[in-house]
Amino acid sequence: MSYDTSLLQAFLAVHQANGFTRAAERLHLSQSAISHQIRRLEELVGRPLFHRTTRRLNLTADGEDFLRLAQRILQAQDALTQHFRRSPIEGTVRFGVPEAFMREGLPRLLTQFSRGCPNVRLEVSVGLTLDLATMVRERELDLAVVVSVAGEGRGELLQRLPMVWAASADFDLAGHASLPLAYSPPPCVCHQVSIDALNRAGIAWHGAFSSHSLQDLRTVALSGLAVTTFTRDHLRPGMAELGEREGLPPLPALDFRLDRGDDDIEARNPAAAELGRLISQTWRDEPRPALPG
Repeated sequence: MSYDTSLLQAFLAVHQANGFTRAAERLHLSQSAISHQIRRLEELVGRPLFHRTTRRLNLTADGEDFLRLAQRILQAQDALTQHFRRSPIEGTVRFGVPEAFMREGLPRLLTQFSRGCPNVRLEVSVGLTLDLATMVRERELDLAVVVSVAGEGRGELLQRLPMVWAASADFDLAGHASLPLAYSPPPCVCHQVSIDALNRAGIAWHGAFSSHSLQDLRTVALSGLAVTTFTRDHLRPGMAELGEREGLPPLPALDFRLDRGDDDIEARNPAAAELGRLISQTWRDEPRPALPG
């Protein structure tokens, strides 16, 4: 048996207003129409839902049970409507994201945005070495997730993750006169942070491998060819985290921040503002020990 939503709404309105007259006013219906809906609902249920006296209108025990279920149904329907509501927003959104942030969860979020805003053209740029902060300032991008040393960036903080030295589990640092380093070319933040830390510590190093791909760096680290740096969530089975015990200097944490630019993004690009809200809400409501995925 299914129940018409209008009957559930009438039932809820009568309960909240504690009477038919005020419920009718709330729903912009006549009192007789509300009374008819409640009678119809009680006929479908087969049990009385309200206990009526001259002064009060109370729920019966069955009415209490029905109330909880009806509220769940109406809340689920509201959520369904909001989720699949077609947005009137139009335009183009140019969004930049570092490869370290591009896990399974982010594409799902971007798909959700595209389905909810079908009139928006979404253009996503992904890379380890893109200077995303500069691209936002120069209006090449509308918004971006930017990476910086903890506490040094601008924009809304989405996540702060520790940075680590990573190598294969059987890598022998003592067997190298100069540290073989795998890194991404500038302006990769990990690249500059790693080199600065090694130079300050007086540790000899050389570039053993260079790639724009995070996956390449992980593969090289696993192979035992070189040591690389990234955030701890990118460690994989077969890798080891190196540190002071191996004579390597400590590394800072990295911030992942949502950069919306200097001016009012709401006025400049409402579509970009909507995507920014979705990203912000997702990371605020669903905190994770690592980036999405």
